[in-house]
Amino acid sequence: MTGASPLRGRTAVVTGAARGVGEQVALALARRGARVALVGHEEAGLARVAARCRAAGGTAHPWPADVTDEERMRAVAREVGRRLGPASVVVANAGIAAGGPFDRTDPATWRRIVEVNLLGSAVTARVFLPALRSTRGHYLQVSSLAAIAPSPMMTAYGASKAGVEAFAYALRAEVAHLGVTVGVARLAWTDTDMIRAAEEHPVMRELRHHMAWPASRVRSLDGVGERLARGIERRRPAVNLPPWLRAVRAAAPLLPGLVARHARHVLPRLDDADLAPTGLLGPGGAADRARTELEPRTGLESHSGPEPRTGA
Repeated sequence: MTGASPLRGRTAVVTGAARGVGEQVALALARRGARVALVGHEEAGLARVAARCRAAGGTAHPWPADVTDEERMRAVAREVGRRLGPASVVVANAGIAAGGPFDRTDPATWRRIVEVNLLGSAVTARVFLPALRSTRGHYLQVSSLAAIAPSPMMTAYGASKAGVEAFAYALRAEVAHLGVTVGVARLAWTDTDMIRAAEEHPVMRELRHHMAWPASRVRSLDGVGERLARGIERRRPAVNLPPWLRAVRAAAPLLPGLVARHARHVLPRLDDADLAPTGLLGPGGAADRARTELEPRTGLESHSGPEPRTGA
């Protein structure tokens, strides 16, 4: 980077910040001089990312929270505003996934994916929108190739990602006259813990391996945070990683038929054991599962981040 970033001295909020894409974009924002609020389930992971941001010369503080818990998220928004300043950037990245046949997937697991990915994004936008209005800020919704090319065996994930894109487009039109901008970041297969966990399951591995190139390729996580941060700086309405997703988006009406044809060739090769539901994938899925098995906590006083800031 050359010159001062427009994000320097601004407050940025990143959900799902304990690992993966959330961690990378938080680091990129911190390097640009933003004060970063890290939101997510995994307290140890958030603390680790905060330390990495500080080692990179930035400022970051953790706020453990479940993005589907609106009361807690409202408390997070108040605490972030009081201690770091009103949010100028909000990155709605928190997400979970599972694989397996729709009719064999635990209904509670299916519902939870939609709750976190879609309703959690709506909660995030709702609680931080007053701050974004006051700063004329930018909201970035992280989406997926699955929003435009839904894969069999991932019905909840595809439905939730298509939903967050529609939500982001509608919100963009609703808040444009207020000076608030809304972007969508669309990612293909990226080398995160969730994708690596998916590769351990035969049905997920076979479906990806038989996709047409380059859709079958797993992209490195390196550089993803920087690309998203540049998109935020420039208030881009869409960031496609990799760039060929722009062309895929244009071909969206053709994709359901192509995916169905592909699935008809792949799925009959798999036996019943291969088609077993995966459950929530990766460490993030495990953290969400553990969280929802506990009694919900109220308030934030024991998890409220740094001391109040002094000065501007």
